[in-house]
Amino acid sequence: MTELSTAQELAEIVVRALAKGTVVEIDGLGVFYPDPAKGCRFEPRRPQVFLAYVEEDRGPAEWLCAALESQGFSPWMDVRKLMPGQNWPRAIEAAIETSDFFLACFSTRSVGKRGGFQAEIRYALDCARRIPLDDIFVVPVRLDCCRVPRAVQRELQYIDLFPDWERGLRKLLAALRRRTAAG
Repeated sequence: MTELSTAQELAEIVVRALAKGTVVEIDGLGVFYPDPAKGCRFEPRRPQVFLAYVEEDRGPAEWLCAALESQGFSPWMDVRKLMPGQNWPRAIEAAIETSDFFLACFSTRSVGKRGGFQAEIRYALDCARRIPLDDIFVVPVRLDCCRVPRAVQRELQYIDLFPDWERGLRKLLAALRRRTAAG
Protein backbone atom coordinates (compact mmCIF):
# COMPACT_ATOMS: atom_id res chain seq x y z
CA MET A 1 0.00 0.00 0.00
CA THR A 2 1.43 3.37 -0.97
CA GLU A 3 1.60 6.39 1.27
CA LEU A 4 -0.85 8.24 -0.99
CA SER A 5 -3.48 5.49 -0.82
CA THR A 6 -3.12 5.35 2.98
CA ALA A 7 -3.64 9.12 3.17
CA GLN A 8 -6.67 8.82 0.86
CA GLU A 9 -8.16 6.07 3.02
CA LEU A 10 -7.64 8.16 6.15
CA ALA A 11 -9.27 11.16 4.49
CA GLU A 12 -12.27 9.04 3.48
CA ILE A 13 -12.66 7.76 7.06
CA VAL A 14 -12.57 11.32 8.40
CA VAL A 15 -15.10 12.53 5.82
CA ARG A 16 -17.50 9.65 6.60
CA ALA A 17 -17.26 10.29 10.35
CA LEU A 18 -17.85 14.02 9.90
CA ALA A 19 -20.87 13.31 7.69
CA LYS A 20 -22.34 11.33 10.61
CA GLY A 21 -21.72 14.30 12.93
CA THR A 22 -18.78 12.66 14.73
CA VAL A 23 -15.82 14.70 15.98
CA VAL A 24 -12.52 13.20 14.77
CA GLU A 25 -9.33 13.67 16.76
CA ILE A 26 -6.00 12.60 15.29
CA ASP A 27 -3.29 12.42 17.95
CA GLY A 28 -0.48 14.85 17.31
CA LEU A 29 -2.40 16.65 14.56
CA GLY A 30 -5.65 18.13 15.85
CA VAL A 31 -9.43 17.82 15.83
CA PHE A 32 -11.90 17.88 12.93
CA TYR A 33 -15.40 19.12 13.82
CA PRO A 34 -18.53 18.81 11.67
CA ASP A 35 -19.57 22.25 10.41
CA PRO A 36 -22.89 22.60 8.53
CA ALA A 37 -21.69 25.70 6.66
CA LYS A 38 -18.20 24.54 5.60
CA GLY A 39 -18.42 20.77 5.91
CA CYS A 40 -15.77 20.67 8.63
CA ARG A 41 -13.67 22.84 10.88
CA PHE A 42 -10.14 21.90 11.92
CA GLU A 43 -8.41 22.93 15.14
CA PRO A 44 -4.70 22.12 15.25
CA ARG A 45 -3.27 20.31 18.26
CA ARG A 46 -2.77 22.60 21.21
CA PRO A 47 0.44 22.34 23.26
CA GLN A 48 0.03 19.57 25.84
CA VAL A 49 0.91 20.35 29.47
CA PHE A 50 1.11 17.59 32.09
CA LEU A 51 0.25 18.79 35.61
CA ALA A 52 1.95 16.88 38.44
CA TYR A 53 0.61 17.64 41.91
CA VAL A 54 -0.42 15.95 45.15
CA GLU A 55 -4.07 15.52 46.09
CA GLU A 56 -3.69 18.10 48.87
CA ASP A 57 -2.89 20.70 46.17
CA ARG A 58 -5.77 19.80 43.90
CA GLY A 59 -7.41 23.24 44.30
CA PRO A 60 -4.41 25.24 43.06
CA ALA A 61 -3.76 22.59 40.37
CA GLU A 62 -7.36 22.97 39.12
CA TRP A 63 -6.90 26.76 39.00
CA LEU A 64 -3.67 26.34 37.03
CA CYS A 65 -5.37 23.84 34.71
CA ALA A 66 -8.23 26.25 33.96
CA ALA A 67 -5.81 29.14 33.43
CA LEU A 68 -3.71 27.11 30.96
CA GLU A 69 -6.81 25.94 29.10
CA SER A 70 -8.09 29.52 28.75
CA GLN A 71 -4.74 30.49 27.23
CA GLY A 72 -4.79 27.91 24.44
CA PHE A 73 -2.94 25.03 26.10
CA SER A 74 -4.25 21.51 26.61
CA PRO A 75 -3.54 20.58 30.24
CA TRP A 76 -3.53 16.95 31.39
CA MET A 77 -4.76 16.27 34.92
CA ASP A 78 -5.31 12.77 36.22
CA VAL A 79 -8.74 13.56 37.71
CA ARG A 80 -9.91 14.85 34.32
CA LYS A 81 -8.29 12.36 31.97
CA LEU A 82 -8.09 8.95 33.64
CA MET A 83 -11.05 6.66 33.00
CA PRO A 84 -12.44 3.96 35.30
CA GLY A 85 -10.56 0.71 34.86
CA GLN A 86 -7.71 2.34 32.98
CA ASN A 87 -4.16 1.24 33.80
CA TRP A 88 -3.32 4.55 35.45
CA PRO A 89 0.47 4.13 35.85
CA ARG A 90 0.81 3.40 32.13
CA ALA A 91 -1.64 6.17 31.16
CA ILE A 92 0.32 8.68 33.23
CA GLU A 93 3.63 7.61 31.67
CA ALA A 94 2.11 7.88 28.18
CA ALA A 95 0.73 11.34 28.98
CA ILE A 96 4.13 12.51 30.22
CA GLU A 97 5.88 11.09 27.14
CA THR A 98 3.52 12.84 24.72
CA SER A 99 3.33 16.17 26.54
CA ASP A 100 5.15 19.26 25.37
CA PHE A 101 5.64 20.40 28.96
CA PHE A 102 5.65 18.86 32.44
CA LEU A 103 4.70 21.21 35.28
CA ALA A 104 5.81 19.97 38.70
CA CYS A 105 3.67 21.75 41.32
CA PHE A 106 5.80 21.95 44.45
CA SER A 107 4.40 22.93 47.85
CA THR A 108 5.05 22.36 51.51
CA ARG A 109 2.57 19.47 51.18
CA SER A 110 4.27 17.80 48.20
CA VAL A 111 8.03 18.05 48.69
CA GLY A 112 8.24 15.47 51.47
CA LYS A 113 5.36 13.25 50.40
CA ARG A 114 6.14 9.78 49.07
CA GLY A 115 4.22 8.30 46.18
CA GLY A 116 3.02 9.05 42.69
CA PHE A 117 4.06 12.72 42.56
CA GLN A 118 7.72 11.84 43.17
CA ALA A 119 7.55 9.00 40.63
CA GLU A 120 6.04 11.33 38.01
CA ILE A 121 8.86 13.85 38.53
CA ARG A 122 11.52 11.16 38.20
CA TYR A 123 9.89 9.83 35.03
CA ALA A 124 9.63 13.34 33.54
CA LEU A 125 13.29 14.05 34.31
CA ASP A 126 14.17 10.78 32.57
CA CYS A 127 12.07 11.82 29.53
CA ALA A 128 13.78 15.24 29.54
CA ARG A 129 17.15 13.53 29.00
CA ARG A 130 15.99 12.61 25.49
CA ILE A 131 15.22 16.14 24.30
CA PRO A 132 17.72 18.86 23.31
CA LEU A 133 19.40 20.48 26.30
CA ASP A 134 18.10 23.96 25.50
CA ASP A 135 14.46 22.87 25.18
CA ILE A 136 12.11 23.56 28.06
CA PHE A 137 10.23 20.47 29.20
CA VAL A 138 10.16 20.18 33.01
CA VAL A 139 9.01 23.43 34.61
CA PRO A 140 9.01 23.47 38.41
CA VAL A 141 6.39 25.80 39.90
CA ARG A 142 6.11 26.65 43.57
CA LEU A 143 2.61 26.96 44.96
CA ASP A 144 3.87 28.28 48.30
CA CYS A 145 7.12 29.05 50.09
CA CYS A 146 8.57 25.53 50.00
CA ARG A 147 12.02 24.23 49.23
CA VAL A 148 12.49 22.79 45.75
CA PRO A 149 14.43 19.50 45.93
CA ARG A 150 18.14 20.00 45.30
CA ALA A 151 18.16 17.54 42.39
CA VAL A 152 15.62 19.74 40.59
CA GLN A 153 16.92 23.11 41.77
CA ARG A 154 20.45 22.22 40.66
CA GLU A 155 19.42 22.06 36.98
CA LEU A 156 16.12 23.90 36.53
CA GLN A 157 14.86 27.39 37.24
CA TYR A 158 11.50 27.42 39.00
CA ILE A 159 8.61 29.88 38.88
CA ASP A 160 6.80 31.12 41.96
CA LEU A 161 3.01 31.23 41.64
CA PHE A 162 2.77 32.97 45.00
CA PRO A 163 2.24 35.49 46.55
CA ASP A 164 1.05 37.02 43.24
CA TRP A 165 -0.58 34.22 41.22
CA GLU A 166 -1.33 36.43 38.21
CA ARG A 167 2.28 37.62 37.94
CA GLY A 168 3.57 34.05 38.32
CA LEU A 169 1.13 32.81 35.70
CA ARG A 170 2.26 35.51 33.24
CA LYS A 171 5.89 34.39 33.67
CA LEU A 172 4.91 30.76 33.21
CA LEU A 173 2.85 31.46 30.08
CA ALA A 174 5.68 33.56 28.61
CA ALA A 175 8.13 30.65 29.06
CA LEU A 176 5.72 28.11 27.57
CA ARG A 177 4.85 30.35 24.62
CA ARG A 178 8.49 31.17 23.93
CA ARG A 179 9.30 27.45 23.73
CA THR A 180 6.15 26.71 21.68
CA ALA A 181 6.96 29.47 19.18
CA ALA A 182 10.56 28.28 18.84
CA GLY A 183 9.70 24.59 18.50
